[in-house]
Amino acid sequence: MLGTIGDLVEDVQVRLAGPIEAASDTEAVISRRRGGSAANVAVVAATIAGTARFIGRVGDDRIGASLVDELVAAGVEPVVQRAGRTGSIVVLVHPDGERTMLTDRGASVGLEPPDPAWLDRLDVVHAPFYSLAVEPLATTTATLLRWARERRPMVSMDASSTAAIGAYGLAAFCRLVAEVKPDVLFCNQDEARLLGPSIEPTALGVGTTVIHSAGGAEVRAAGRPPVTVPTGTVEVADSTGAGDAFAAGFLAAAASGADAAAGAAAGHAAAASWLGISR
Repeated sequence: MLGTIGDLVEDVQVRLAGPIEAASDTEAVISRRRGGSAANVAVVAATIAGTARFIGRVGDDRIGASLVDELVAAGVEPVVQRAGRTGSIVVLVHPDGERTMLTDRGASVGLEPPDPAWLDRLDVVHAPFYSLAVEPLATTTATLLRWARERRPMVSMDASSTAAIGAYGLAAFCRLVAEVKPDVLFCNQDEARLLGPSIEPTALGVGTTVIHSAGGAEVRAAGRPPVTVPTGTVEVADSTGAGDAFAAGFLAAAASGADAAAGAAAGHAAAASWLGISR
């Protein structure tokens, strides 16, 4: 059973028909849906394994209640605190498919205090860096990951965002990863470039680093040659959540004993399913 720690928010997707017309009107298609990196991973993990757990906080409001109901309907066991206002993320999807996110995390960052029972029956504990960057959620997440280490389930972490790493500080981020010592660290190509030589497992003290992109994934494990698993370049209108789906697929396979290549292939399959792509 995989458990995630972090955000459950409302995504407001704004698909732009063209460049934004400053101080005027811009045609767009606007939709609302459940979002949050940790919630996404939990939902995909539940589709693969039949169940998963999400640990987090949402607002004590109608939106928060609806989002929790969506998790339950997807097969996710929610361990959720309710207080304040549910967060929202405005996702601007540009005509070329590029995304710009305007983030208001609301109640998500207020998760505290941690409870050891939240980790019961978990085989994998996953946390995006988002969950380790802002207090008090950061201290709660770090404590849960430390407890998970003591219980010995697999621990994984996602680099999440170049902007988030930049705001936190690259050196501070590397120290944090070295303290968490995740078995698996996920990052995309932009995050890998930002980390530079630090991306190597031996540099950060992680078990395995997984660099994923639309074209494939590279798995680097300490003391082993890198494994590359291509998937072919795929063009999609909106890739939001694809990295989260990849992580869920990879972790589900790894927890079942799959090797690096099989884990990456499972990650690609999960991401493709999330995006509605036939493979």
